[in-house]
Amino acid sequence: MITTRFAPSPTGYLHIGGLRTALFSWLWARKNEGKFLLRIEDTDLSRNSDEARDAILKAFDWVGMSYDGEAIYQSKRFDIYAKYVEQLLEEGKAYRCYMSKDELTALREEQMAKGERTRYDGRYRDFTGTPPEGVEPVIRIKAPTEGNIVFNDGIKGEIVIASTEVDDFVIARAGGVPTYNFVVAIDDALMGLTDVIRGDDHLYNTPKQIVVYEALGFKMPNFYHVAMINNEQGKKLSKRDGATDVMEYKTLGYLPEALLNFLIRLGWSHGDQEIFSVDEMIELFDPKNINKSSSNYNLDKLLWLNAHHIKNKPHSELAELLKDYGVDITAHDKLDMILEATKERGKTLIELAEQINLILNAPTEYNAKNVKKAFKGDAKEILGDFATLLKESESSIESKSDYHGIMEKIVTDKEIGFGKIGMPLRVSLLGSMTGSGVDEIMMILGVDETIARIERAIEVI
Repeated sequence: MITTRFAPSPTGYLHIGGLRTALFSWLWARKNEGKFLLRIEDTDLSRNSDEARDAILKAFDWVGMSYDGEAIYQSKRFDIYAKYVEQLLEEGKAYRCYMSKDELTALREEQMAKGERTRYDGRYRDFTGTPPEGVEPVIRIKAPTEGNIVFNDGIKGEIVIASTEVDDFVIARAGGVPTYNFVVAIDDALMGLTDVIRGDDHLYNTPKQIVVYEALGFKMPNFYHVAMINNEQGKKLSKRDGATDVMEYKTLGYLPEALLNFLIRLGWSHGDQEIFSVDEMIELFDPKNINKSSSNYNLDKLLWLNAHHIKNKPHSELAELLKDYGVDITAHDKLDMILEATKERGKTLIELAEQINLILNAPTEYNAKNVKKAFKGDAKEILGDFATLLKESESSIESKSDYHGIMEKIVTDKEIGFGKIGMPLRVSLLGSMTGSGVDEIMMILGVDETIARIERAIEVI
């Protein structure tokens, strides 16, 4: 059974690079009807944050990426790690290193002075003497001293690392706290992971983890190391560029399915297809088709995808979502009409809410620049005549085309251009020149509210 995982550290928010990695892992498990597991890597007790942990779980809930079973917390597994440390010590595959911080600093300075790569020199690897006093030892694993460490990466191909590049690294600090590469290898093995999909910033952790796998006799998973997401200029993605808390995207009015659609196209493709439903992602995804090179974040693409998903979302669902943005039209008798009139103009739920508020809330002020442009000449007289004609025709109005017909009658009777009624009418109804079609707006407002807004505009302006 294909088993994948996502393993964030609760030391900060979940950003989109992490969410993309989680998405790839989730899709691969779901495609194969396997398991997708969540592991919280919280061994750094001094930096852990309950708030960060909760934000990660909330982000998973928002995007709808459910994980199987309970989340696993490394901080609750220290006894397991200690058992394996003891096992390696007993088997002679690990040893206590009594090197002091001063000794380690001196060694590094000496190596740097010679232009050598800084590394532990193995001085306690076969130590049998009397331990020095006052030094609490760390535990180091015995790494291979010759040959190569080789593994096949599902994205990058065969990776060959000379064994001399991996020194006898620490697997437990003084005091017994285990280290990252040690616990990751143990957890991945014990959780039955078959495929590890992660960012390529972990690529050079893999040889160390392989050393642990082999020392403990664990079966290795398949590795896939995904290239980073860059900003639009091809440089490291920063918070300003979009590497922000995933939940901030909700605050900004993005749909979770649009964000996932955006993320899957950052480094993976299926022909020229740009728009994917979640079901299509599951059906088509294969980690072997992830690009080797980095991908660039593109805000315009995200907005385009979000607009598409908004336009295609059922109105009842959109109405529920809009509650979070200060608009509740769930009980409005013209819900469908309101959304049909506005959803083409909203790239985000915030913009959509603004468009709806523009219609439903009578203007309390009028854009001065637009007033000057729209209320020229006989604009007030034209509006007054339009309001009169509207009132006279009220009983026969059933659709937006009926409103449009009355506008056309004014244009014909007065021998004016359409803008002569269209512009002042729009400013009267909305306070500005923006927004939906005037006939759609009037159909939503109804005759009485339309006339009331026209009369107020004439009075104020």
